[in-house]
Amino acid sequence: MRISKRKSRRRSTIADPGTYSSDKPGPRGADESCGPGVVPPLARCPWSESHPLLLGYHDSEWGMPVHDDGLQFEFLVLESFQAGLSWLTVLKKRERFREAFHGFDPARIASYGESDLERLLRDEGIIRNEKKIRAAVTNARAFLALAEKEGSFSNWLWGFVEGEPIVGGWDAPEQVPSETPLSRLVSGELKRRGFTFMGPVVVYSHMQAVGLVNDHLRRCFRYGRSSS
Repeated sequence: MRISKRKSRRRSTIADPGTYSSDKPGPRGADESCGPGVVPPLARCPWSESHPLLLGYHDSEWGMPVHDDGLQFEFLVLESFQAGLSWLTVLKKRERFREAFHGFDPARIASYGESDLERLLRDEGIIRNEKKIRAAVTNARAFLALAEKEGSFSNWLWGFVEGEPIVGGWDAPEQVPSETPLSRLVSGELKRRGFTFMGPVVVYSHMQAVGLVNDHLRRCFRYGRSSS
């Protein structure tokens, strides 16, 4: 999910989304400008404010460390389908993707044959791109092979950052990169192991999504909470 300058994967549960304020860092408690006992709105990364799905995703998922192979694979599938599209488009179709792809079960997807591909190409609830659909099957097989060899896909991936998230420390959206030398390294290794649609930009988006990278802006209330 390319959220860096233009980026628009856990279900959103939004009680009070609040509003974005760029002049004060978050999180913030009551202050004099709001009056006694009044809690001002939370400061968030600007990209999250255009739609409730983005806000919920930002608040509850983006940048949270993921150590579960099943969720790692879900994000890999969704990130690969986003290529050339907005993340909001993917979020709107996420639940239908989950149904169509059997809960993002890599073992089930790895067994897909031509009849499954035809079924998916007829499904108007997902992104009907044949190359991306075939890539999901290819990647499921590569994912299982890597996990079997390394013991865990998640542990293997986190090994690139020695188990600790990289903190960007950005002040403005335009500072957030769309790819890095590390994402190029991981992309090359994934491709070597049989993955497709895993270029360095897609891989960096995945790294942001699963918490290997904390790219929340410093003024965002999630900046200091991404490891929790």
